[in-house]
Amino acid sequence: MKRSLFWALLAVSTTTMAQQTITVSVSNPVNTNRTDQPVVIPLAKYGDIRSALVTSDGKEIACQLDDLDQDEQFDELCFLADLAGKEKKQYTVQLYQQGEPRPYPARVYAEMLMRNDKVKEKNRHDNYIESITARGDCANSYNLQHHHGVDFESELNGIRIYFDKRQTLDLYGKFKKRLELKETQFYTSDEQKTQGYGDDVLWVGNTFGLGAFRGWDGKEPTMIDPVRSRTQRIISYGPLRTIVEVIDRGWKADAAKSPINMTLRYTQYAGHRDTDVDVLFNKDVSGYRFSTGIINVKDSEEFSDHKGLRACWGTDYPSTDTVKWNRETVGLAICIPNKHIASEEAANKDNYAFVVKTDGSRLSYKINYTSANEEFGYHTAREWFDYLKAWKREVEQPVKVEF
Repeated sequence: MKRSLFWALLAVSTTTMAQQTITVSVSNPVNTNRTDQPVVIPLAKYGDIRSALVTSDGKEIACQLDDLDQDEQFDELCFLADLAGKEKKQYTVQLYQQGEPRPYPARVYAEMLMRNDKVKEKNRHDNYIESITARGDCANSYNLQHHHGVDFESELNGIRIYFDKRQTLDLYGKFKKRLELKETQFYTSDEQKTQGYGDDVLWVGNTFGLGAFRGWDGKEPTMIDPVRSRTQRIISYGPLRTIVEVIDRGWKADAAKSPINMTLRYTQYAGHRDTDVDVLFNKDVSGYRFSTGIINVKDSEEFSDHKGLRACWGTDYPSTDTVKWNRETVGLAICIPNKHIASEEAANKDNYAFVVKTDGSRLSYKINYTSANEEFGYHTAREWFDYLKAWKREVEQPVKVEF
């Protein structure tokens, strides 16, 4: 009996010693309070990490491990920090080479669904997938998936990305701060509407919608076409951030240049209405020009600081079926680092556009939106534009992470 106890204690001791401990310091450089600030720790130098525990002042903090390159090894650990103005906090991160990631309540959601035309209720599909690739000559990739492409959300927003040459971002507006896409699958039933669920709030057509990335032919945006293939996949389901990717192989973005491969990575953090967009190429494309921006919502009011922040506030029908749908009011925004802006184009009937460039093989920007339906959001153009000015200041002065 004593011998068995000895070996049991030895096993516990060995497991405990297998951990690596990191002290992470997170500081807020501004006077305003901040919540749900992403803290990301690269894991490459710590070996094959299988589980983690994050604490602050002895209290467990939800965390997440992500395998970005899908090689069955976690590449990053993420957690979210709440900080008062000018506050500095310390977190203890324990990394283990055994076990499984700890479960925490989901604060984000992502899904991909294959269509099932035999389903009577159009928002009750259950053919879940996490990756799909269509050849460039696929006749109708737009209709392969339910809700026409991958979708994802935080408590504040909901976005789907069309699986075709447009790769447009379309928007779901909420009344309440919660996750909804698992229940509505982007097509809210009449019964769900009476229960306060949100719905599609934007008509996008061939426009940028909210920050779609496109080519540029010297005069106007061009679609992501032709390509050898296009892929959508979910990299991470949460619980604190969801990551989805759109991959275009063999894209002839410039007829005078060789084809390129492009990965668009969208990261949605819990507690955020803004979304991070990272554009990654397989080679140096600094000689190319691309475009992005936001739709010119019908009769919208525009705002620009002419330094990368551009926004609008407007009202339009969210569908060509105007019998079923009411007009919806939305605020949209895009924020691009000034170094990536080749030009800010004059507004036309479709878009508020930027011509953009890389400084090598990547560029990053952020997109943001609100629906006037929100009980928790913004309801006038002035409120929206004032919020965006503060948002950009926060983007330019992120929390400082040291470890």
